[in-house]
Amino acid sequence: MKEIVLDTETTGISVKEGHRIVEIGCIELENLIPTKNKFHCYLNPERKVSEKAFEVHGYSDEFLANKQKFNEVFEDFLSFINGKRLIIHNAEFDLAHLNNELSLIGKDKINNYIIDTLNLARDKFPGSSVSLDSLCKRYGIDNSRRKQHTALIDCDLLAKVYINLIDQKEPTLNFLNENMNDSEKNLSKVSYFKKVVLPTSEEIEKHKNYLKNSLKKNYFN
Repeated sequence: MKEIVLDTETTGISVKEGHRIVEIGCIELENLIPTKNKFHCYLNPERKVSEKAFEVHGYSDEFLANKQKFNEVFEDFLSFINGKRLIIHNAEFDLAHLNNELSLIGKDKINNYIIDTLNLARDKFPGSSVSLDSLCKRYGIDNSRRKQHTALIDCDLLAKVYINLIDQKEPTLNFLNENMNDSEKNLSKVSYFKKVVLPTSEEIEKHKNYLKNSLKKNYFN
């Protein structure tokens, strides 16, 4: 089963105030294991970035001025997510902005199946903080690279949080970005293990005796 972990960064909070998307990041999972398939782009929002948004992600108007516009990338984006479940933290926010961008160019809303990890976390930890940083801390996931909110780093962290939230931890997961240097790779390694309990020699012997006696009993009955 293929899923897409998705995150966006924007010029501000509300689409009603005309705010737009400045970054889209997606990481593909297949049976909960990251593939090499990713979608990422910076976007020219055709408006100024609010001061609060700049504090969050650090993308300036000058940096975004020469980036592609949404109408230049939407086909690749929709093709990448087509037919796959979307894993989003606070899906209401990201979907509102994505659907607004699609509406502005006369396209239909996203109709993928959505899993909102914010709701999963609220159900699992009622009354506790369920921000991405809080969940990383709860599950021992290294988020030291998250100095500011950037879409691909947040997707990487959310993928790890997601498999913990649904209790599907496996030992072979590798979320390392191929572009990381060696120190970053060491920092971002997170091991997931299911505990294996081996029987003692005494327990093995008791089991053998049990099987032997059970066979005798069944044979004579």
